[in-house]
Amino acid sequence: RLCALGKGQLTPGRGLTQGPQNPKKQGIFHIHEVRDKLREIVGASTNWRDHVKAMEERKLLHSFLAKSQDELPPRRMKDSYIEVLLPLGSEPELREKYLTVQNTVRFGRILEDLDSLGVLTCYMHNKIHSAKMSPLSIVTALVDKIDMCKKSLSPEQDIKFSGHVSWVGKTSMEVKMQMFQLHGDEFCPVLDATFVMVARDSENKGPAFVNPLILESPEEEELFRQGECTLIFLPPNAVWMENSKLKSLEICHPQERNIFNRIFGGFLMRKAYELGWATACSFGGSRPFVVAVDDIMFQKPVEVGSLLFLSSQVCFTQNNYIQVRVHSEVASLQEKEHTTTNVFHFTFMSEKEVPLVFPKTYGESMLYLDGQRHFNSMSGPATVRKDYLWNP
Repeated sequence: RLCALGKGQLTPGRGLTQGPQNPKKQGIFHIHEVRDKLREIVGASTNWRDHVKAMEERKLLHSFLAKSQDELPPRRMKDSYIEVLLPLGSEPELREKYLTVQNTVRFGRILEDLDSLGVLTCYMHNKIHSAKMSPLSIVTALVDKIDMCKKSLSPEQDIKFSGHVSWVGKTSMEVKMQMFQLHGDEFCPVLDATFVMVARDSENKGPAFVNPLILESPEEEELFRQGECTLIFLPPNAVWMENSKLKSLEICHPQERNIFNRIFGGFLMRKAYELGWATACSFGGSRPFVVAVDDIMFQKPVEVGSLLFLSSQVCFTQNNYIQVRVHSEVASLQEKEHTTTNVFHFTFMSEKEVPLVFPKTYGESMLYLDGQRHFNSMSGPATVRKDYLWNP
């Protein structure tokens, strides 16, 4: 179906074929029902005081988790297809929640609704008819893409969302969603979104298997192929950032104290440098030498007797250079809470070209960009003779 969005502009709908254009003639969710349905599926309460009890009850759902994906029945794309109505026009009392000061629709609210819709869609795909609650904890892993077909939305016309699972892995799912707004008697497309969700166990402590997907038409095969293309594949001569970590633990003995009876700052820098050097050595496969140290800030003094936890990670590489970030945190014997004391940034050069590092998560992406910034702040390329190499 094509719907005119502007003068001379036609945009085809994507995803599964849409149902009737009048939402009142079919059973679809109201936007308020989405959150209620999610609470029902996971057994969550609207009262915070009941949270602990609800989490204890979810532990009992472990027995419903599949040991392998082969145990789960396959599902079709249309099994997870749902539609949700956001009646901004027909329910003016709802409109206030979605209005900006410029009398337009708040896009942040739309993002919230898309996220809830994506989670509910995945629960529909993995529905267990013999259980009232789902043993899965489904969370958003990635917002792959959101394409707007229209610059602004009218706050006085109803909006309809639709979504379905379009790709399935072992423990992850891709959800295709569309948003339409009423123009006259027609719902016209205004937004396309692709989210990637992951399934965790009932306590959200580990991955869980999801139902496989059956493809019933060439259109569904194409959607599935597009889903595979959104996956992050590691290119040749590259390493995931999560596989470049080293950790160490130091007991802060009195012999390392300074004249003020705190742990000597030089001791902290030495230990951080040695761990960073070992990380670069292990990653690059040769003995590296340091070419730059950047931005060491002492955020908190370290008391004698504390436990010092150091974690090191390669966060950026280029040619022979290895950018290493070392995070230092301390825990006293009386308190179990860890507190950050320092973050160290070291730039090493290896004797040979090193692999690229690739982030997987949002947090790793932020570390990658920060590492790149510290690397670019280096004054210039290093040229150091081998007989002048610095070792720990």
